[in-house]
Amino acid sequence: MKKSELIKKQISELLADFPFLQAFFNDNGLEIEGKEALTLPQYFATFDEDEIEDRAIDAENLIFQIGEFIEQMIAFLGKDEDIVKTVSILPGTDKSGNAEKFNELVIKQGEIISIVGPTGSGKSRLLGDIEWVAQNDTPTSRKILINNDIPDKKWRFSSSDKLVAQLSQNMNFVMDLSVYEFVELHAESRLVENKEIIIKRIINKANDLAGEKFSPDTPITSLSGGQSRALMIADTAILSKSPIILIDEIENAGIDRKRALRLLLSEDKIVLMATHDPILALMGDRRIVIKNGGIHKVIETTDQEREILSELEKLDKTLLAYRTKLRSGEIIEKIENVNR
Repeated sequence: MKKSELIKKQISELLADFPFLQAFFNDNGLEIEGKEALTLPQYFATFDEDEIEDRAIDAENLIFQIGEFIEQMIAFLGKDEDIVKTVSILPGTDKSGNAEKFNELVIKQGEIISIVGPTGSGKSRLLGDIEWVAQNDTPTSRKILINNDIPDKKWRFSSSDKLVAQLSQNMNFVMDLSVYEFVELHAESRLVENKEIIIKRIINKANDLAGEKFSPDTPITSLSGGQSRALMIADTAILSKSPIILIDEIENAGIDRKRALRLLLSEDKIVLMATHDPILALMGDRRIVIKNGGIHKVIETTDQEREILSELEKLDKTLLAYRTKLRSGEIIEKIENVNR
């Protein structure tokens, strides 16, 4: 933040724009209570000469440090203008060098896009291009635009700003932490406000997704595959800064798939799903068909397909009800009119 802008604002305005500044004042022993209506130069002018000498207060240097602190925290936490509203894929070539048969594919914030195709067809390469924000410099020669513009290089090189958060099929925790401690660690690294509320929300959302509930005190190493997946989806949806979420083969994760997607969309993510499951594929707004390493075609989900999806979901609920009975040791009997 430029010094000329910094010194014009009242402390109250600075705190409203940058709540994390309170930590700077506290760490440097600067008491601002009752002085929020002052600008920074006015605030430092309230110190008398003896106090300035005793505390070695250098107003110019402190104002410079405050500006630096704001810049560093903005870079870490992200800015509103960094919000990814659209990701555009411009065509490249398939493995044979043939041009992909589309003009431009624009994926909008809040959309679910499924990626389908045989194993080894090139689904991972497509996600790699998006994650790397390819600029005609990958094997496919695709180009990726963010908000219809050439992307900032930070999406490639920043360790804190990742364009894509990947949720893989297999998740194994190795840290000796409870569920609460694990989420707390992530929340603290993000410097979130209302940490306790956020932690509780993540654990509650994870339990909404998981087939079997777990407590905050449960060691993360003892979570089942479905529970681990549910925790990571909730954690990623609520705490991750990545605007794009890639879910790979969620169908076998033992979680409520529809609720998982609803949660991710409620946090304004772009959701890309590599899947072989017709239910998940039809839940998407569109599906990208990959063939021979290239985008073969893009299909918008039709009304007829949504009717088929409704029938598939009924079958899925029936199967889930039978699975629940089996897990609880009940005798399997015919189930009629399953509703959830």
